[in-house]
Amino acid sequence: MRIVIIFGAPGSGKGTQSELLISHYGYNHISTGDLLRAEIAQNTELGQIAKTYIDQGQLVPDSTIIGMIEHVLEAHKDAKGIIFDGFPRTVAQADALCDLLGKHGTQVDLMIELEVPEKVLIERILERGKASGRSDDNLDTVNKRLSVYYDQTASIADYYKKKGKHRSVDGVGTIEQIAERIRKEIDQLNSN
Repeated sequence: MRIVIIFGAPGSGKGTQSELLISHYGYNHISTGDLLRAEIAQNTELGQIAKTYIDQGQLVPDSTIIGMIEHVLEAHKDAKGIIFDGFPRTVAQADALCDLLGKHGTQVDLMIELEVPEKVLIERILERGKASGRSDDNLDTVNKRLSVYYDQTASIADYYKKKGKHRSVDGVGTIEQIAERIRKEIDQLNSN
């Protein structure tokens, strides 16, 4: 099973690109954002707790996320591959994911970082908020989320660079141009 992480700041296009990759390669998708939004929509206890963190631009606790991911992995044992979108977000999560995947006899094969200038990120998120009505897509929360990303999450790139699994991809251009850049990296992995 191939494990690929699509990584980048909020608004970098992780979700959009993940959907294209899933369709192209037939991989499964684990988006912690989608998992959390589903819990919030169902108004579960976990969803209520998660909403409190998300609305404040903070990260949901690791133990909650890891438990959710383990359930998804168990449900997709025979998958050709899995695309992780929006996870891990901290080095502690990356370590926990490494341990969890090891328990399932697999590992992260590739981490693709979408590089997008901050000004473009903010424009994208605010537009997405207008279109989708997401409560966390407003300027104040966007600035908090970007600050959390730079302070706590950006170091994940270094974590995977040290493991030789990091690839940086230009995340500006048309959706298809960006998708082609990502597919090039995955195809190179698959040809080895």
